[in-house]
Amino acid sequence: MNAIRKAKQEAAATRLDGASLPAGGAWITTAREDALARLRDMGLPGRRDEYWKYTRPDTLTQADAPKAAVFDHDEAPVFDEIDRLKVVFVDGVFDADASDPLEIAGIEIERLGDAGAKDIHWAKDLYGTLETAGQTPVDRPLAVLNTALAADGAVIRVTGQAAKPVSLVYLHRSDNSDAVMHHLVKLEEGAELTLLENGPGAARLNTVLEVDVADNAAFHHVRAQGRDHERRAATHIFARLGQESTFKSFTLTVNGMLTRNECVIELTGDDAVAHVAGACLGDGDFHHDDTVFITHDALACESRQVFKKVLRNGATGVFQGKILVKPDAQKTDGYQKSQSLLLDDDSQFLAKPELEIYADDVACSHGSTSGAIDEEAMFYLRSRGVPTNDATDLLTLAFLAEAVDEIEDERMRDEIVGRLEGWLARHRRD
Repeated sequence: MNAIRKAKQEAAATRLDGASLPAGGAWITTAREDALARLRDMGLPGRRDEYWKYTRPDTLTQADAPKAAVFDHDEAPVFDEIDRLKVVFVDGVFDADASDPLEIAGIEIERLGDAGAKDIHWAKDLYGTLETAGQTPVDRPLAVLNTALAADGAVIRVTGQAAKPVSLVYLHRSDNSDAVMHHLVKLEEGAELTLLENGPGAARLNTVLEVDVADNAAFHHVRAQGRDHERRAATHIFARLGQESTFKSFTLTVNGMLTRNECVIELTGDDAVAHVAGACLGDGDFHHDDTVFITHDALACESRQVFKKVLRNGATGVFQGKILVKPDAQKTDGYQKSQSLLLDDDSQFLAKPELEIYADDVACSHGSTSGAIDEEAMFYLRSRGVPTNDATDLLTLAFLAEAVDEIEDERMRDEIVGRLEGWLARHRRD
């Protein structure tokens, strides 16, 4: 055993010291024990891992969560004006009193603990399954840790068209909370769901969302990560797409000392569509990492990755995106774009775009750029009487628009734009 792997295994042992598996029935206990064994074998990530060289994993892997002050503000919650079913978690624990009744046409919703306690449940075939498949060819140890230790989460089965969006609301109440949540979403053939997520969640947050999208089903996901600045988060989405299915996910991130969002998607049915997009705004002690891996394993599928980051005052943005096209995935259409807007000379953007193609009839591209505000555009606006701060905000919003436009629902798109405008107004330079 080499020294690097031994150090990673020792880190896992330290993290797991004193930890115990949550209570549950036979099938979920088996899945958790399997994850625990896998984690002890692979170890926790270190800086010498290829996909962690731009992001220090220390505070995500240490035994105790670093403290994060609870941010007090009078801003209305995101999506508050949208008719939705709210499922509320406080520091990673379901809050029934703050949540809506878990009853809605076209959907079955349960807590993970309740589902896991049953001897027979559809979640048996999904819990940890997509996460396990997503470990190849790259280890994702924090997701394995989640599968082993998550005690709470939402288990959602969609049998038709959901009457309204399901909204997972994450509240942060304790400055040393360490939340681990695991969500499952299964869309039956022809079903459709919009899932919303918002809030800081905890001082340190680790989430896994496994999404199984059957043939002709559609999953829409819009996430707004909370404003508590000292928080740290590692999120994971694992998705499997059937024939002619649709998966679309957008994430807005503002503030947060460290955020690592991973998304692993496998297109297994012909003519499937997967879009993943994100916009982030960072100021000062801010590190934001988007890591995406999309596998095309069927005919005539489309994938699109669009990520935009606005950084200033020493903030750091990271994008690692890969498109893998397998030999039989002919007529693949794969598109990837990652761009940053650096508002000063102190910030940095680190990008690693990748294409790995084994089919010959494909259209795949990737592009990554980093730059400052366009001086000609700024001059144009200033010459027409637009103040410098207003001009900067307008150009910043225009830069982010391509990512935000990936949100199909106009109400949600307008909500996200409003949040972007609010952040820019609060962070204006004098």
